[in-house]
Amino acid sequence: MNTIMKKHTLLLGAAALLGLAACNKSEFEGYTKAENGLNYKFYVHDEKGVKPVVGDGVGFSFLISINSTDSVILDSRMMSRDGNPETRILLPASTFRGSLEDAIMMMAKGDSASFIFSADSFFLKTQKLNQLPPGIKPGEKLKATLKIIEVKTKKELEENQKQQEQEMQRMAAAEQPAIENFLAENKITTKPTASGLYFIEEKKGKGANAKAGELVTINYRGTTLSGQEFDSSFGKEPIKFVLGQGRVIPGWEEALLMMSKGGKAKLVIPSALAYGPQGRGGLITPFCTLVFEVEMVNIEKAPEQPEMGAMPAEQQMEMK
Repeated sequence: MNTIMKKHTLLLGAAALLGLAACNKSEFEGYTKAENGLNYKFYVHDEKGVKPVVGDGVGFSFLISINSTDSVILDSRMMSRDGNPETRILLPASTFRGSLEDAIMMMAKGDSASFIFSADSFFLKTQKLNQLPPGIKPGEKLKATLKIIEVKTKKELEENQKQQEQEMQRMAAAEQPAIENFLAENKITTKPTASGLYFIEEKKGKGANAKAGELVTINYRGTTLSGQEFDSSFGKEPIKFVLGQGRVIPGWEEALLMMSKGGKAKLVIPSALAYGPQGRGGLITPFCTLVFEVEMVNIEKAPEQPEMGAMPAEQQMEMK
């Protein structure tokens, strides 16, 4: 009896192994099929690495192509302004069984792998398109090559957010004392306008002040409170723009309306009238007060703009 039971157990074990092998067999050469239906092939894989879960922050690069033709349709390098291949997301829940989100959840930091999955589901469920894009046939398969660059847990993201908020509060609180120190060091006694702009007239111009809607020509030099220059038109061509169209920061708009042709002034512009808590990168950090030397080179009537929808008379005649 024991011998019969042992043989039966061995047969069941063998059947289970065969069933597992069948589940892992992929129709695509070199790939393994996961339980969720994804066909995958790892190039680098950290078996002990921590895999991201829904809500984690993930930095990764990707290249997605049509599997049958290898035609690239999405490339993370082409989707960034500076060519940086890294895309950062908060990992969402899986949009379908065997999705790209499922693929990311199979990987750890430093892993790279290829996955083959349904184009229909990717475009209609993940991308939420109403129909497949041109060139994508029903039943088509996509191949995504992914590399996980960074993984941040929910807790780490919350701690980073808290640190950033504290740093932003520190920078905001430090701005006004920095302005007051700059004014004292440069012996500037001019009072700010209601908005907070410091307009220090250095040379009075001639004629009427500039008005909104007029074309102004300006020379300028911009620095931070520490004196670091971030931009200048001196030695180059002056800039031209129409006042009142939101082409320049609010501090400039206000100051230039106080100037006439030939006038020169120094402007101390708090961040609330410049680039605010966002900054602009480089020397213009969040809550950065800006100092400008400006010269009103010319004020003239702005060229007339054609009305929206209007077309030249010759084109109207052609349409008749």
